[in-house]
Amino acid sequence: MARRRSIKSYRPRRSACYAAFVTSIRILYQDEHLLVVDKPAGIQVHPPERGMPGASVLKEHMVKNLRIQTGKYIYPVHRLDGATSGVMVFALSSEIASKLQKQFKERTVKKDYFAVARGWLQGQFTVADETHGETNFISLHRFEIDRPIGKHARSRYTLVLARPKTGKMHQIRRSLKHESHPIVGDTVYGDGKHNRLWRELVPGSGLFLKAYSLEFTHPMTGEKIYHRSKWGRRWHALFDQAGFCPIKNPA
Repeated sequence: MARRRSIKSYRPRRSACYAAFVTSIRILYQDEHLLVVDKPAGIQVHPPERGMPGASVLKEHMVKNLRIQTGKYIYPVHRLDGATSGVMVFALSSEIASKLQKQFKERTVKKDYFAVARGWLQGQFTVADETHGETNFISLHRFEIDRPIGKHARSRYTLVLARPKTGKMHQIRRSLKHESHPIVGDTVYGDGKHNRLWRELVPGSGLFLKAYSLEFTHPMTGEKIYHRSKWGRRWHALFDQAGFCPIKNPA
């Protein structure tokens, strides 16, 4: 008879000081095998490795927060940049994590991202090479802001749908930088003048890159699991500036 494995429980030391910095994560779906969450911007999935910048001061990360919130051990399946918000899946056992990671490796997981890029892009295009991985892009809406930057009398932007096929570090951000259309709010690959403009237009705005939706196959039931992220205030403020929203009646 096969031995049944139980899901480990997690009992952290709870103190008033510790609880004060724990961010509540919006859970979109949970069962005995996995959970799907809506990651907020500004929180890492993992803590930085020892010796990396910020390793000694970072208190919050997704894995620890979700362990505290759910009372269960959480197994990461994939990553999102700390500055990126959106949908993520986590496993509740190492076996489920392995099965989900296999789906990502085999490219059967469907991922839709939205980004706001500097300048005007047209139509559909793909960035695919060993350095940048492979991402398909669709230009959805172009708009202008009546503010001069450099030699241009008005500032131009494009709302882009990105569908990455691979999972390289900073893949979408680096790909759009490669095309000379960096993402607004990107402090690593972006344009400082445009970033400052958007901090003025949308106070508190950061990187305008959202992992909007995720679809995968449940590793135990075979069911298709699909969830999408909430836009949030800063994205709605950007849509007001753009005069366009990509999803009718967004969640």
